[in-house]
Amino acid sequence: MNINSDWVGSSSRRALFAALLAGIALGAGGIAWSSGEIPGGPISVPVAANQPGFADLVARVRPAVVEITVTEQGPRMARQEVPEDAMPDFPFNGDGSQFGDMLRQFFGRGGQMQNQADRGDRGDRGTGHALGSGFVIDPAGYIVTNNHVIRNSTRIKVTLSDGTEYPAKIIGHDPKTDLALIKIDAGRRLSYVAWGDSNNARTGDWVVAMGNPYGLGGTVTAGIVSAHDRDIHSSAYDDYLQIDAPINPGNSGGPVFDQSGHVVGIDTAIYSPSGGSVGIGFAIPSNLAKNIVAQLRAHGSIERGWLGVSMQQMTPDMAKAVGVSAGQGVIVASVQPNSPAARAELRQGDVITGFNGVTIKTPRDLAVAVANLPAGRTATMAVLRDGRMHDLSVTMGTQPAENVAATDEDTPQDD
Repeated sequence: MNINSDWVGSSSRRALFAALLAGIALGAGGIAWSSGEIPGGPISVPVAANQPGFADLVARVRPAVVEITVTEQGPRMARQEVPEDAMPDFPFNGDGSQFGDMLRQFFGRGGQMQNQADRGDRGDRGTGHALGSGFVIDPAGYIVTNNHVIRNSTRIKVTLSDGTEYPAKIIGHDPKTDLALIKIDAGRRLSYVAWGDSNNARTGDWVVAMGNPYGLGGTVTAGIVSAHDRDIHSSAYDDYLQIDAPINPGNSGGPVFDQSGHVVGIDTAIYSPSGGSVGIGFAIPSNLAKNIVAQLRAHGSIERGWLGVSMQQMTPDMAKAVGVSAGQGVIVASVQPNSPAARAELRQGDVITGFNGVTIKTPRDLAVAVANLPAGRTATMAVLRDGRMHDLSVTMGTQPAENVAATDEDTPQDD
């Protein structure tokens, strides 16, 4: 291309010339800048370079995400004046720590709860209404949510994404893991979602949370998995995914999806100095939830395995004495007579380093691994005794109701 120098001479023609050069560069698939000059038009990015977003994923899974409205017996409650004993009771250990207090605000102790006054009058003025979320896990109408969403309820209503409403009944609930299974009869097969593998959700992976925050309904937020195995001291079985995404009151029980549209977690708690989201949330991992939900569907309750030992955290001095690396295994402080552990010939002073393929580093690791197996199931323990490794076979017993695991890892913990 020949360029006449007179034509380029004027400032207006130079600007036109620069625009022509920019156009040629864009046509070649890039943006060319001339030594500090501003291009002759607004900056734009080729469509092929746009981030895909989550629109396709959301469109597929949205029909399976539901709103849950729970009627609780009692006087009508105002937003800022909810008595503590009327609040959904998320099972925090009440240690008074700052972390525990901030978590409690999400579920009402010192914070707010959505209720009838927040959504307008919809019926009985003598009752309070709490809002939550859930998701359909079976086309017959089985829905997973949090235990604290439906606890103390006198009536449960489920609203599907198309606006249809159905009464729901409780199939079963488990306060220790804060999970519940409810069911509606829609008279038709419902859209449903599948469990994913929470162990495959890597730190840094994108996830999408859906639910009913503040009663808005059908809200979508995105973030990443930021950690596994978080212990927020809510029970002996804490094993949360930490999700860095905006999750708010009303998201409780809602699903966390991976990029394939599979459920890898259930929103349960947030860390919040103010009662609103600061972007740190906690979700029950799907690999824990699907086992609990299966038991709730089959039996309506959870029958946890029981080993019958008192455990103690390994200290560096103990590890050196028994010849293991620090942080590897737990020491058996005592074995209960006639327990599954006693029948498996487990002894005081043994070091349990593995249980049924799970590496054991803390008493909580063992408590969770044992609780995940039902009574009657046989498991294998990797045990260090007198400097030698042994594989012991043990058949799980039924966990006694009074057998509650301690939260202080410096003291022996029962399981």
